[in-house]
Order: sequence, then structure tokens, then C-alpha cells
Amino acid sequence: MSEIVGLVALSHSPFATLMPPAGSDDPGGSFLADVHRVRQAVSRLRPSAVVVIGPDHFHANFYDAMPPFVLGVEEAVGFGDFATRSGPLPVASDLAWSLRDGLAAAGFDLSLSYSLTVDHGVVQSYDMVVGNVALVPLVVNTAAPPLPSMSRCISLGTALGDVLRAAPFPGRVLLIASGGLSHWLPSNDPRDPSVVGERRFSVIHGRQDARAFAAAREPRVRAMAGNPSAPVNAEWDRWFLKQLSAADLAPVVDLGDVGLESQAGSGGHEIRTWLIGAAAVRRPLVWTSYEPVPEWITGMGIGATFPVG
Repeated sequence: MSEIVGLVALSHSPFATLMPPAGSDDPGGSFLADVHRVRQAVSRLRPSAVVVIGPDHFHANFYDAMPPFVLGVEEAVGFGDFATRSGPLPVASDLAWSLRDGLAAAGFDLSLSYSLTVDHGVVQSYDMVVGNVALVPLVVNTAAPPLPSMSRCISLGTALGDVLRAAPFPGRVLLIASGGLSHWLPSNDPRDPSVVGERRFSVIHGRQDARAFAAAREPRVRAMAGNPSAPVNAEWDRWFLKQLSAADLAPVVDLGDVGLESQAGSGGHEIRTWLIGAAAVRRPLVWTSYEPVPEWITGMGIGATFPVG
């Protein structure tokens, strides 16, 4: 049987790779220093596989078919957006199939991919925390409605933990939950009157030429960088980390999508990855760190269910 050795949950941001700080006192410097500490602690855990729970930012999933959850079982390929790694990633296929079968038996009909494209929402945190350990990628729709409910995400996490503990995988499994904290982004909802013209066409039909869509979109995202006045709700971010440290997820779920978005912005829906990971390990975060980085668009938080020296 496999052993869950812990969870690392952390924010991601394109600008962590595009705008790395020159020193520890520059924006993001404290966060990246703590990521390095976590990586050293993870190396001592010696995971033989990782389950990476993260979102997609319209690089693989579009509104021609928008699944709530996608599990990669054979190949995973980094898209290479925002200076993150591109190309093949090592996949723990046997473990992935065990998760697929076990979650199906538990009532979760996840979409399945034999060749899953993953963007910075998965790759950045994976590379920061472990690097080349074989992974199982689980992509969660956090980009725009219809979103899986927060309670459904917690139920999925609970089932994921049960399946992992029973999986015939003779190894140590680390979970990584990759999702930003509070940040405010333009709408991606095709029903939104502000999403019109070429932009609306792209979020629906972008799969036809994902590279061209990304090339048109990335300059708009890059233009958001470096704004020290960008909205980040640091008070809410710290409250959310405290809820995970207390292993009390109910108040988060009670916010509902409207309450969550009012406090943490449309990008705050990415906390669904943290909820899945926390429900899977069933342990509180015992170590957390936080830095509000409006220059990177989001609050940069990190937590682990094991001590970090």
C-alpha cells in the first residue's frame, strides 16, 4: 500500500519565473526563500511519487469541452507558458490508474487523459517543490463557471486520500496543491457581456490553435505585472491559511462562490486545489508562510503538513 507522507500547498504566479527578485527584500524574495526551505524538507521525506493538484489557464481546457476534473494517466507535457518548463514530464502511470479506478468506484467520474497538457498552474509548483519525481497530474477547473463546488472538491479530496492509502503502489506519496490566493482577474465567462469578440472566441475555440491563443494572451497578462497597487487581500489570505492550520474547512465552504469571490477575487477560486489536498491528507498545516506580492498579482502563501526547518 502507498503511504501519504504529506502535503505542500502553495501559490503560483507567472511572475515568480518572469520577475524573480534580485534579493530577499525584493517582492517575492521571502516567498522564494521559504520555497527553498520546503524543497529541502521534502527531499528528506524522499517521496517516490507526487500527486500534483493544479488549475489550467486556458492552455489545455477550453469551453468547447470544460471538464471539472481531469486526471492524467500516461503522458504529461508542460506547455511552457511564462518561462516554465516545456516538454514531457515523468508520470507515475500505475499510481494514476489506481487513482482513476478507485475514484470511479467512489462515485467520481473524472475526465481521463492519456496525454495531458499542463501549464504553469501545475508545472511551476511541481518544479519548485520536487523537480523530477514521477507525478500524477490532477487538473481542476478554477478558471470560470461552471466550477465544481468547494464542498464537491472536499469530497473528492477525501476520496482521493482513501484511494491513495489503499493503492497497490509500494511507495511514499507527496501531495502538492498549486493555486493562488487572493487575486483579481478579468472574467473568462463566455456569458459575461464583457467577454466579446476575439477573446470570447478564444476561450471557446482556443484548442484549435492553443499556441496562437497563448501568444496573443500572454502579452496582456505580462502587462499586469509589477503593479505595487494591484489588489491583494492579505487579511483574507492569512485567515484562509489559519483555517487550514486548524483543519477547519467548513467556514471556507460556507462563504460560497459569491462570498469567496468578493473576498479573494475571481482568481481566489484556485483555493479549490488547496481544499482537495487538505481533505486528502486529513492533517492540519503545521507550517505556513505568507507574503503579499501585488507586483505578482496574488498573495504568495505556502504551507506544509510537516515541519520545515
